[in-house]
Amino acid sequence: MGSKKYLSIVFLLVLLVLSACGKKESSEKGNPEAEKIAVEVAGQWLNLNDDGQYAQGWDLTSEYFKKAVGEEMWEKQLTAVREPLGKLIRRKVISREYMTSMPGAPDGEYVVIQYSTDFENKKNAIETVTPMKDKDGKWRVSAYFIK
Repeated sequence: MGSKKYLSIVFLLVLLVLSACGKKESSEKGNPEAEKIAVEVAGQWLNLNDDGQYAQGWDLTSEYFKKAVGEEMWEKQLTAVREPLGKLIRRKVISREYMTSMPGAPDGEYVVIQYSTDFENKKNAIETVTPMKDKDGKWRVSAYFIK
């Protein structure tokens, strides 16, 4: 199997495990403060990626994500996924949900955020960004998926 195909498969597996797909446990009452902070962090992270600043975006990813996907692999995969889409036209939060459990990930605090997004070359995309509260108490992105 070619290295590019292998990297794509690894990247997608990590994202699928950490994304909103599958069963998850949500808090009955949610956590509005955590959701607010997570949306801010996700917005900062998305802005960096929109500007092609993938290395700076890497700095805002969680320790869990960094252990699963190396920085070089992340930059290559994000470049391969994002650049063909073209410039951002519009992005709007359509849902956000506080979770305490995600499939294949340690228990903790997560917020699964979905955006309705239009890019130059792809209309009606759904972006899912999942920030998590790291061990140091800071919120960082742990997953990203475009559908």
